[in-house]
Amino acid sequence: YGRSPMVSFGAVGFDPHPPMRATGLPSSLASIPGGKPAYSFHVSADGQMQPVPFPHDALAGPGIPRHARQINTLSHGEVVCAVTISNPTRHVYTGGKGCVKIWDISQPGSKSPISQLDCLNRDNYIRSCKLLPDGRTLIVGGEASTLTIWDLASPTPRIKAELTSSAPACYALAISPDAKVCFSCCSDGNIAVWDLHNQTLVRQFQGHTDGASCIDISHDGTKLWTGGLDNTVRSWDLREGRQLQQHDFTSQIFSLGYCPTGEWLAVGMESSRVLGGLYLGCTWSKPSEISRGLWGLCWPLASFFLPFLS
Repeated sequence: YGRSPMVSFGAVGFDPHPPMRATGLPSSLASIPGGKPAYSFHVSADGQMQPVPFPHDALAGPGIPRHARQINTLSHGEVVCAVTISNPTRHVYTGGKGCVKIWDISQPGSKSPISQLDCLNRDNYIRSCKLLPDGRTLIVGGEASTLTIWDLASPTPRIKAELTSSAPACYALAISPDAKVCFSCCSDGNIAVWDLHNQTLVRQFQGHTDGASCIDISHDGTKLWTGGLDNTVRSWDLREGRQLQQHDFTSQIFSLGYCPTGEWLAVGMESSRVLGGLYLGCTWSKPSEISRGLWGLCWPLASFFLPFLS
């Protein structure tokens, strides 16, 4: 999260090998019942490690994609640091150096952007962009102290508001489920909480000692998770406005994702590792590990995480 948007991932290529199993395991733990190799493990409070199988329908249940095909190639022209997609899927928004480009993917064929939103100075990168559920408003943050709120419903997209904080940059954004609040991860370590209706700063969560780099929110809107360049993941109670937990790691946190169907959190680190941990009430179980190059994390509608690999 220095000046280069590529961070340290530029040298990490596609790994054709399957996910690595945790090293140093007894042979008795190398597989799960049925002889299949184990890729995820749970570590109990006393340090005992047991393999955790995926649900039998994890890859074949209803609503889980079985195939993927390329629809379009969008030639943004430079490094893309942020992407969001409209619902229903028609428009794609790609954020790069200074601007967000809007693409219409409803029809096949070669693509050119239908619009360009000039958000920042040309040399500053967009770090995050989020659509509100109605698809009419886009919030953009990046290497500037100001978030821009764009009105997409006007004949020509225009800035309808700006939210300015004391931090010189925003690394990530999240929107509350009711779309009334925006959370911005600031380069000074604070999490700024914005009232979108009144366009005011209503709270700051303070705790990270270096830049807050990534964020996710529970579907009921009661908990927030943030990762930071201070090697920590923290959880916050949004009703009481306080930190609930802190988990220390040995590497900077670049991405995280909360599973919508259970109390799982996946964490992506600078060290190219993906860690999957389990929250049980107020207990943090030591995570299992997949070693891969990582850009970001998201969760499909199934009880496992999907890493976006470099």
